[in-house]
Amino acid sequence: MTDRDRTPDGRPQNARPRDVLGRPLPPGEEGVERVPEDLDLDVEETIAEGQRLLDHGFPFHAHEVFEAMWKKAPPEERPLWQGLAQLAVGLTHLLRGNRTGAASLLKQGQARVRHYEDEPPYRLDIDGLSAWADHLLTELERDEPLPDPPTPRLRMP
Repeated sequence: MTDRDRTPDGRPQNARPRDVLGRPLPPGEEGVERVPEDLDLDVEETIAEGQRLLDHGFPFHAHEVFEAMWKKAPPEERPLWQGLAQLAVGLTHLLRGNRTGAASLLKQGQARVRHYEDEPPYRLDIDGLSAWADHLLTELERDEPLPDPPTPRLRMP
């Protein structure tokens, strides 16, 4: 049995390379750059980096950026960041072909971000994100092949 990959402080980690959608690749294959586990961005940087990753087809990585903020956010904001992470990973599942997982995570993420629709923080487009999730959920219910899904916009125009 081989030793498990560990961080410098001894925590277990999976250092295998990953593809653009976050799936582990066989050892020795070249993957895409990963989001550092110790990522520490402020709110504006988090939103900008999340949007950049979504725009470039890296929703799994965007989910990791939002998850980093979720872990350090004040308690009243954690559902917002968790919801954004779930929307991004819902898109990841959709792109991986996991329709059931996509629908589940899109619904959960949408429910969490909707709590902020009356007073959207950080100029986030909560109504637009909810409409984006509704569109994907409607397409998933049709049980037909989906064309390339639209990229969500995080900020209000």
